[in-house]
Amino acid sequence: MLTDKFKKNADALRHKKLFLLDMDGTIYNENSIFEGTLDFLSQIEKNGGRYIFITNNSSKSVKDYVEKVNRMGITADASHFYTSSQATAFYLQENYPGQTVFCMGTRSLVAELEQNGIRVVTKPEDSASVVLIGFDTENTSEKVRDTCIMLGREVAYLATNPDLVCPVSFGYIPDCGSMSIMLKNATGKTPFFIGKPEPIMIDCVLKKLGISFFFNVMVCYVIYTDIACGVNAGVDTICVLSGEATLDDLEKSDTKPTWIFDSVREVCTELAR
Repeated sequence: MLTDKFKKNADALRHKKLFLLDMDGTIYNENSIFEGTLDFLSQIEKNGGRYIFITNNSSKSVKDYVEKVNRMGITADASHFYTSSQATAFYLQENYPGQTVFCMGTRSLVAELEQNGIRVVTKPEDSASVVLIGFDTENTSEKVRDTCIMLGREVAYLATNPDLVCPVSFGYIPDCGSMSIMLKNATGKTPFFIGKPEPIMIDCVLKKLGISFFFNVMVCYVIYTDIACGVNAGVDTICVLSGEATLDDLEKSDTKPTWIFDSVREVCTELAR
């Protein structure tokens, strides 16, 4: 019998055809791939499944991510990714068609939106009716000031993801959620968050691939975004303890994963049995 860290029956994993994988803190930490990640991805394919990386990190484009994981030895192309940037572009097209978007984000995020036919500005403009913020690793005080100017107007306010921190080699740095708190302290405004835990990203992937909710599983480590996203989308979840979540966090949280493993290496070991 296949079991998780606490010997809970996990035989259902043998029937999963799609593994939705978070990235930072799940399969690597910044630029260092976790031990066992390549074996895990290989085992998924040996079992007749496939994997898609589904990340809230909007600081990089899909092209950037493909190049990054390829350097780590991971076989992947654009079809292996669905990011909060892509989900944001889809959301804007569906809900704010033809409108100009002011964006506080990286150049990669701006390019991703523009490639999807969205008009984006990065300086205050009267024509902009939507303000969007992302995980901006290129942020400056001038960009923050310009965003506050825009939020002082009657505009729709969106954010790519609510993550408070992003794991890096020395610990954590502020993510989009923390940036939104900073802006709320200055403007009193809170954005609508598009990425996880909203089920938008998972729904889009499953519709695109035509795979039933029953046959996929989310593998991740953040309770309030990733695990909650799986719960909201009605799919099974695996929480790995290689990132932000701890056993104490899981015990205190009302949001519970289906299974708990120490790492993707441990998941691989069980799948190979």
